[in-house]
Amino acid sequence: MVDVARTFTIPRPVDEVVDYLKDFAHAVHWDPGTLQCTRTSTGPVREGSRWRNVSVFRGRRTELVYELTRWEPRRLTFVGTNKTATSTDDLTFAPCGDDGAATEVTYRAHVRFHGLARLADPFLRREFERLGDELVVTMPLAVAAARD
Repeated sequence: MVDVARTFTIPRPVDEVVDYLKDFAHAVHWDPGTLQCTRTSTGPVREGSRWRNVSVFRGRRTELVYELTRWEPRRLTFVGTNKTATSTDDLTFAPCGDDGAATEVTYRAHVRFHGLARLADPFLRREFERLGDELVVTMPLAVAAARD
């Protein structure tokens, strides 16, 4: 099991940040490993909405089906699954700054590998940490670009 957590600030109010990030298709802009992310469910984004995510990890393409499992005013949780792993992206949001014009985001990624892939846990941690470091830069830039 791999756990990565990062806390950073996005210079936008909580409502705008959550509104952008609730659509996991935007991961193509903020997740350093995502190549493609397409919504597979219909209707408005809501709990239960699903996306097909294609990523590159350590030079290999992988595909997961993500579902929005929690949507609260200050928290989003997405769970992605395939035969090799279950990945949970949990994001919490808090207003910050004197006027609440910025948002403190805490991003937690929890990856549980299945079967023989569990043996790779110790070797993959460093790569997930690197991706977490990149996310601190890419997510704020993506949210800002979407709102400017």
